[in-house]
Amino acid sequence: MTAPRPSTTAEELRGAGLRVTAARVALLDTVRQGGHLDVETVAAEVRRRIGHVSLQAVYEGLNALSAAGLVRRIAPAGGAALYEGRVGDNHHHLVCRSCGVVADVDCAVGEAPCLTASDGHGFEVDEAEVVYWGLCPGCSTSRSA
Repeated sequence: MTAPRPSTTAEELRGAGLRVTAARVALLDTVRQGGHLDVETVAAEVRRRIGHVSLQAVYEGLNALSAAGLVRRIAPAGGAALYEGRVGDNHHHLVCRSCGVVADVDCAVGEAPCLTASDGHGFEVDEAEVVYWGLCPGCSTSRSA
């Protein structure tokens, strides 16, 4: 028995029903290598990789990748939307109130959706989104100094 070979970015795009373009490949690779990236940061890296691409094309590409489940869009209250490559594991986020840095936090308790709603209102819950707010180590140190 042989181990399955890792799929290429192009194969992943095709598998998600998306047309393969240089911009989409660069978008997906950029987000997967970057952490929690805003659109401007993604656009700058994609332009570095492939040349000119409009901001509108970046937004459209990120929306398509997000809808296909290949990237995750998070939108902390009061901040710009961020994109990350960690998908499918129902993790949560810590957000610094001062500098805006975002860190991943694994599921709080048990299996997805991590939390059981006190009243599910008849919904079939399959995911929970939790955002923890506070100060990152750098900002809390600078405030106490």
